[in-house]
Amino acid sequence: MKVKTQSKKVNKAWLNDHVNDTYVKLAQQEGYRARAAYKLKEIDEHFRLIRPGAVVVDLGSAPGAWSQYVRRRLGGTGAIVALDMLPMEPIDGVRFFQGDFREGVVLAEVEAALGERKVDLVVSDMAPNLSGIAATDAARISLLVELAIDFARNHLQADGALVAKVFHGGGYAELVDAFRANFRLVKPLKPKASRDKSSETFLVGVGLKP
Repeated sequence: MKVKTQSKKVNKAWLNDHVNDTYVKLAQQEGYRARAAYKLKEIDEHFRLIRPGAVVVDLGSAPGAWSQYVRRRLGGTGAIVALDMLPMEPIDGVRFFQGDFREGVVLAEVEAALGERKVDLVVSDMAPNLSGIAATDAARISLLVELAIDFARNHLQADGALVAKVFHGGGYAELVDAFRANFRLVKPLKPKASRDKSSETFLVGVGLKP
C-alpha cells in the first residue's frame, strides 16, 4: 500500500506541475501539440537554423509539435518530412511516415519523399524507453543519437545542421565527440522550456566535415 500511495503522490505532483507549467499553457494558447515546440523555437532563434525554402526532416516527430513549429516558420515554402514509430495526427504541409528508418523500406519511402533534394536541417527528438538501468539507458540513448548523425551525414547539405536530444550522464562525452567528428561547429544548448529536473540537453552540429 505504501508504494502505491507514494506513486499516487508522485503522479499528483507531476500532474499539478504540468497543469501549471508556463509552456504547457502557452502551447495550449498557441495551438501546439506539446510544450516541446518551445525547445526547438529557442534553439532555432539562437542558431537561426530554419530559413525560407528549407528542407527539414523531423526524426521522432510524434506528437508533432516540432513539425508544427517548423511548418509555421517556413510558411508556405520549403518541405518537411516527419518520421516516427508511433502514429501522428496529420499536419498540413508535412509528409509523415510511420516506421523505423533503420528498415530499408521505410528509409526508401523517406528518400522518395525527399526526391533529389538535399536536407537543410535534421531535427531529432528521439528518446528510448528508459529501463532505469544506467548503462542500458545510456547505450539506448547513444544508439539513437548515432542513428541521427548517420542519417544527417547521408542526407544533409554541406552547410546543413543537425539538432539532437541527448542526456547528461554515461556516454554524453562520447556523443559530443561524435558530433565534433562530423560537424565543423558543435554547441550544446539546454532550452528554458526543458524542465530543470531533466538531464536532457540538445546538441547542435552545423556544417558537415568532409
